[in-house]
Amino acid sequence: MGKAKYKRRFGDRAEGRQIRSLSAFYKFTPYIMKTRNDACNYFSDSVEVTETDRWLRQKREEGYKGLGFLHLFVATYVRIVAQRPALNRFISGQRIFARHDIEVVMTVKRALTSEADETTIKVVLDPTDTIFDVYRKLNEKIDEIKADSGENNTEQVASALFKLPGLVLKFAIWFFNLLDYFGLLPKSLMEASPFHGSMVITDLGSLGIPPVYHHLYNFGNLPVFLSFGAKRKAVELDKDGQPVERKYIDFTAVIDERICDGYYYATAFKYLKYYLNNPWLLETPPEKVEEDVF
Repeated sequence: MGKAKYKRRFGDRAEGRQIRSLSAFYKFTPYIMKTRNDACNYFSDSVEVTETDRWLRQKREEGYKGLGFLHLFVATYVRIVAQRPALNRFISGQRIFARHDIEVVMTVKRALTSEADETTIKVVLDPTDTIFDVYRKLNEKIDEIKADSGENNTEQVASALFKLPGLVLKFAIWFFNLLDYFGLLPKSLMEASPFHGSMVITDLGSLGIPPVYHHLYNFGNLPVFLSFGAKRKAVELDKDGQPVERKYIDFTAVIDERICDGYYYATAFKYLKYYLNNPWLLETPPEKVEEDVF
């Protein structure tokens, strides 16, 4: 018998359904920690990528030009959401929601020069996406931005708003926050907003620097900000006591603690390192996609 189709209920939002079966403690938490900055947890770790780097080089030789750690981190996040769906929750209007799609936001420069404009893109992904699906979808968005010197939707909205007088602009942002609180923000604005999505990711390795701890935004509903830095080398002793050179990548995450508990987050980070160490597992779709509770 096929899986029953979800029907939207009162209190749900366009981008997600309200989770109603959580304990009173979880439902109460967003009233105590009212903003994402109130609820930020900071995490840092490193992952050994010696073999992963070889795998990436092999895939680039097979024709996946430019396949890199950015694609791999995003694909790993998508696979984790397929198995740990609570990571894709968000808080809006002091309620906890399960997001319908996986929406990854990132900042892109149209060229790696000081003068080049910077903009944001939002890539919509599915829990069943493989590393190759992520590679295609991500590159399509990036190529679209780099090929078009005009403004994208996000820039057009920002340009239109910034034409308003300062006091009117402050009122407009307050009004948008009010609409967002009640789930009434127009879909067009939500799609253009870089502050609404599953996760923001920044590749500081492309700039040759370590990762930063980036704050979450109180505007919108993004619950995770992931940053990773440049590869670094370390000389260590192998099991026989011989010195060997290994490669590492450091990463940081700033997370909204209200969407799930510490044990759940800890498991997610273990999965993150597991898939980064075994990237070939991301070449095929997951055997099963877990659905968040109702």
